[in-house]
Amino acid sequence: MSKSVDTVILVAAGLLCAVPAMADTFGLGRPATQAEIVAWDIDVRPDGEGLPEGQGTAVEGEEIYAEQCAACHGDFGEGIDRWPVLVGGVDTLENDRPVKTIGSYWPYASTIWDYVHRAMPFGEAQSLEDDEVYAITAYLLYMNDIIEDDEAVLSHETFGDIVMPNADGFIPDNRATVDEMVGGAPCMKDCTAGPVSVTMRARVLDVTPEDEN
Repeated sequence: MSKSVDTVILVAAGLLCAVPAMADTFGLGRPATQAEIVAWDIDVRPDGEGLPEGQGTAVEGEEIYAEQCAACHGDFGEGIDRWPVLVGGVDTLENDRPVKTIGSYWPYASTIWDYVHRAMPFGEAQSLEDDEVYAITAYLLYMNDIIEDDEAVLSHETFGDIVMPNADGFIPDNRATVDEMVGGAPCMKDCTAGPVSVTMRARVLDVTPEDEN
């Protein structure tokens, strides 16, 4: 787990501990109830820790996806307008325009479950049942050829069997100190290591709008 994630967890734990003290000492707010803490603590980690009991198949997920997801992400995960593309992009990560999808980029299947459960469908976050989230996750994995059998059961027990194509494309941030992170003392001026030259223009990258006049 990265240092940044560790820090977030420590800060969150500290805040939970601080709430009663702030309520008692300063008269601010009130301690969170156990039910409120459980509702907030819904993250799923890369190893699957945090997954609730449940199951679903790609066959079941196809119907749910069509009703809940296709309006934005397309019938086949191709994305509509500027909504994210979910399928494809294999072998594009080294291209000038990589297509970062579940199948080409995401390193952990748990990210799919966690994000769908936490934030989807757009505007109705956390409205899906756990089994529905398993089914949608299975369908997205199936569309990306990560699950080959559309009737295979994806559950909290089988989740650990899923290996994402780009699982080795990420490494933990194991730098122990800030100095290691910035390569020593931060440079504040005259920081170029050598001559600077323009290697490509924004227009060549196609990020500059064409002049219509």
